[in-house]
Amino acid sequence: MQRIVVLTGAGVSAESGLGTFRDKDGLWTRYDLSKVATPEGFAADPALVHDFYNARRANALDAAPNAAHDALARLEREFSGDVLIVTQNVDDLHERAGSGNVIHMHGALTGALCAGCGHRWPAPRVMDHKAGCPACTAPATRPDIVWFGEVPYQMDKIQEAVFAADLFVSIGTSGEVYPAAGFVDLADAAGVETLEINLEPTPRPDLFDRVIKGPATQTVPAWVAEILG
Repeated sequence: MQRIVVLTGAGVSAESGLGTFRDKDGLWTRYDLSKVATPEGFAADPALVHDFYNARRANALDAAPNAAHDALARLEREFSGDVLIVTQNVDDLHERAGSGNVIHMHGALTGALCAGCGHRWPAPRVMDHKAGCPACTAPATRPDIVWFGEVPYQMDKIQEAVFAADLFVSIGTSGEVYPAAGFVDLADAAGVETLEINLEPTPRPDLFDRVIKGPATQTVPAWVAEILG
């Protein structure tokens, strides 16, 4: 085995104190998505959107990587082949744990984006909706986050990596949000071995060759130790 692709979701960061999304008390049950997570919502009330993401950014920056993040960084460091982490999370806990090969398919709270010219730059801890873009000066700064109705980042690269993998692992993700939910189908079609690690099995655990159930901080380090022998 030489190539491992790991998909991570909110369940990996939950034990660092960052909320999940689709549970009964998740973030999406407490906010109107159309107002804080769509281009239309941003156009209607950029101050509200920035307030929401400023709070999320502060929460993420104050959080620390947990044992699951640390274990995945160890896997990348010590595995003899290639490890790619594709994360649906917008925090930077994978990087702070030491992972270097990470794709943020939904963007990152640490990034800023100009809705006018497309320029990107590191986001300050608190973003101001009135601030101008460093490149074009337009007051169109937004978080570099993929909102509903937008296309996730680096999809071609992700799909190519899944198709070429020897093992695809889904950790802490609901399996309900596409296109990420379809990666296991792509892996299965390519004959790639598949593993799900989750607190509770997703609605389609039969799609995976193996399922490990339990908290990420316990299951992921144990699985990594198994892989590394």
